[in-house]
Amino acid sequence: MSEKDFLAQLKTHQRIIYKLVNIYARDVDDKKDLQQEIILQAWKGYPHFKGESKFSTWLYRLSLNTIFTMRRRTSAIEYHENLEPLNKLTSPFEAKDNTELLYYAIKQLNDAEKAIISLSLEGYDNKEIAEIIGISSNLVGVKVYRAKQKLTEILKKL
Repeated sequence: MSEKDFLAQLKTHQRIIYKLVNIYARDVDDKKDLQQEIILQAWKGYPHFKGESKFSTWLYRLSLNTIFTMRRRTSAIEYHENLEPLNKLTSPFEAKDNTELLYYAIKQLNDAEKAIISLSLEGYDNKEIAEIIGISSNLVGVKVYRAKQKLTEILKKL
């Protein structure tokens, strides 16, 4: 459990952080802040990682917990300025490819659906998603199905 091990694991699984930050952050500054906070929390939590689950599973759970904690903190702050967010896909017509359209559609889902669908798209099975999210495997199946239905409807409208 050295710094070298941590950095190697983080490098191997950095796309987890990248994907979640792109789904949950509103603009470039939010993405940077969120990414830094996730890495900081991962570094702080790494000594407690016992290897009972895969590192990627642990990192997903930690990342989602960090994202939700950050969102609760920022939602308590009221902003009165009306600044346009930077680098935010505000319309499906701005998308350059299908990946951007999919991210646009995923951003329309609620937080729980975003988490579950991102894990599903990553290739995690229902049991692994249940472990990360903290719900039953059967409920994951239902939620994945419903989230996919919502995504289909959103994409049809585009």
